Amino acid sequence: MMAQTSSRHWNNPPQKSSDTADTLTETVPAGTDYWRVTHYGFIRDNGPFQYETRSGNFEAIVQIHGEYRELYHQAGLMIRLNEKNWIKTGIEFVNGHQNISAVVTREFSDWSVLPRTDSPSSIWMRLQRYNDTVQISYSLDGQKWSMLRLAYFPPTVPVQIGMVAAAPGKQPFQVRFDHFSISALNSPPKED
Repeated sequence: MMAQTSSRHWNNPPQKSSDTADTLTETVPAGTDYWRVTHYGFIRDNGPFQYETRSGNFEAIVQIHGEYRELYHQAGLMIRLNEKNWIKTGIEFVNGHQNISAVVTREFSDWSVLPRTDSPSSIWMRLQRYNDTVQISYSLDGQKWSMLRLAYFPPTVPVQIGMVAAAPGKQPFQVRFDHFSISALNSPPKED
C-alpha cells in the first residue's frame, strides 16, 4: 500500500506531493541530487526521499513513471544508512534517453548506467537486501527481471528504504510511483 502512514517519513519533502492508496505523485524540485565527491568534487544530499525504516532482509519494489526532460532527472529506490552510506537506483535521464542507473556510495559515490534507447513509459525497480548484499534488478512489466548490479551494504543495521527522486539542474519535473511494497526476504536473491 502506498498511503502514507505513521511509519513512512520524508527526508527533504517536495513542495508538492500527493499520496493515495497505491500512488505517490510529486513535483521534484530543481537543484536536488544525491552524490558524494567522486569526479565532481561536491556533496549533494537534498532530493525528496519518502522512506520506512527496516531491519534485516527484505525486498522493495516500485513502478516509476517520470516526465524526464532535463539532464540527470532521476527517480527510483534508495536504501540509506546515513549521508555517507547509501544506494540509489532507477531511471536517470542522460543524452535525451532514460538510462537505468545505480549509484553506490560508501564515503564516495560511483555510478553505473545501462543505456536504453526506447524510453519506456514506466519501469519497475527491485532492491533486495540479504545479509551484506544488495541486488538491484529492473523490469519493463513487473514480471521478468534483469539484474543491474550486486553491491555490498552493511548488514543487520536498520536502514531507510523508499522512493527517491532528484532534479540536479534548473527544471523541476513530475514523477509518479505506483505499487511500492516492502516484504521479507527469506533466502538469497536469485540472479534472474
